[in-house]
Amino acid sequence: MTTYIALLRGVNVGGKNRVVMATLKERFEQHGFTNVSTYLNSGNVLFSSEETNSLQLTEDCEKLIESEFGLKIIVTIVSAKMLLEALEQMPEWWNTDKESKHNVIFVIPPTTTEEVIESVGEAKAEYEKVAYHERVIFWSAPIKTFSRSRWSKIVGTKMYSRITIRNANTVNKLAELVQKNN
Repeated sequence: MTTYIALLRGVNVGGKNRVVMATLKERFEQHGFTNVSTYLNSGNVLFSSEETNSLQLTEDCEKLIESEFGLKIIVTIVSAKMLLEALEQMPEWWNTDKESKHNVIFVIPPTTTEEVIESVGEAKAEYEKVAYHERVIFWSAPIKTFSRSRWSKIVGTKMYSRITIRNANTVNKLAELVQKNN
């Protein structure tokens, strides 16, 4: 049994794509997933499955959401192992400065991390820091100059639909929760 996190892109944002997390949890359980829990209202579902093919899990979750909620939601599946490995490789500057925003950008396959980085362009060193491990991009930018950062402008680009973003608090909590389940 492997522990995974399904990251749903764009649910419960500005009153759109409304998904009740308690109902989502029930549907995941009815689909045969075990140890199901949700975190926050932004589409983070932790679960265990015998299935080891993350592309198959993605397809299963997207079909489940479409059939149960009538929504075409992009889902990316992150194994607990991958998340924990990425956090072991996080840069020392990530999530340390209280005057900065710290995010993780999860790249949604088949898009590659390199494609996202190439599309957005090189980080502006005076305004932000970016590093990555596999499909996980760590990004920090001072709140005062956040709007000047190159990566803050990823919203609205063609790559925006190929990523999902979580803040440091959410990512750290998800890591804590998967460690409890393992």
